[in-house]
Amino acid sequence: MPSPRPLNLFCPSADQRVALGCMNLSHAYGQPPSVEQAQALLHAALDAGVTLFDTAALYGFGANERLVGPVLAPHRSRITLCSKGGMAGVAGDDGVVRRVIDGRPQTLRQNCEDSLRRLGTDVIDLYYLHRWDPRVPIEESVGEMARLKDEGKIRTLGLSEVGVDTLRRAHREHPITALQSEYSLWSRNAELGTLAACQELGIAYVAFSPLGRAFLTGGLQDVGSLVKGDIRSAMPRFAPEAYARNLQLLAPMQRIADQVGCTLAELAIAWVLHQGEHIIALPGTTRVDHLHEDLRGGALALDAATLQALDALFRPEAIVGDRYPLQGQREVDTEKYAFEHR
Repeated sequence: MPSPRPLNLFCPSADQRVALGCMNLSHAYGQPPSVEQAQALLHAALDAGVTLFDTAALYGFGANERLVGPVLAPHRSRITLCSKGGMAGVAGDDGVVRRVIDGRPQTLRQNCEDSLRRLGTDVIDLYYLHRWDPRVPIEESVGEMARLKDEGKIRTLGLSEVGVDTLRRAHREHPITALQSEYSLWSRNAELGTLAACQELGIAYVAFSPLGRAFLTGGLQDVGSLVKGDIRSAMPRFAPEAYARNLQLLAPMQRIADQVGCTLAELAIAWVLHQGEHIIALPGTTRVDHLHEDLRGGALALDAATLQALDALFRPEAIVGDRYPLQGQREVDTEKYAFEHR
């Protein structure tokens, strides 16, 4: 059933400020939880008042949408359901499923229809272009998404990991409701311009990985413990030498958290939300206690002195290592690679 909730996420309501990213219930960080554990986490989020849930065709190559769809279906009238297309798993001639970025109109249409079927819904409230395919003008991809909206298959349009110029071009083609990109104390690329552009254009900024893929929680002390298949293993800032240097930031951050009277995770979530009223934090977790910790961060007020101390501690030049390897940097429009190689 279509969600009647208003989708002006630019000034999100209190129950939308901290959303739930569902990716790691099926994808990215090694062995995912059992179906029963994942379902319990989703139910806990619903019980806690979370109203914005984010999935994608890519996550588990469709498995995540099949997981969240039945759990969320009875609650469609009170939640905002988000998914993404334009980057999905495609089986090759050898039978191996690989990630493929494809922003052609016919592919986006097929991605959307496949997602609707897996989610068991008639309409997706917020549908993102997961990655901009530079082989396809952004206007063509967004134009097809607008046609999907006109047909009632999606309600609003979003983009992920695009820069300012691409965002403006897309918004001229059709109004964009949300831009989803990584943003946290140790991933500040949003401050290169997209955060301000979203505020100017009336676009919500959905900050994924606001906890730095667990770094900012203090719970990952040894990257040698990452299991096979964990995407962090290939990320430069998680390389052992770089990570050891980055860990030195956590002790002074802990002192700030102690002064505030909160955990590191709560502090990190609160910092993100204090950067603008148009920002939504999108953490992911497999644990109910971490879910509640994230939500407490959404209700935490920080004073100007605390914000300034965090800004000074996590200045971009203090972070060792890029957030993506070179191939990953080439696939996004938000990193310094994109600015240096236009």
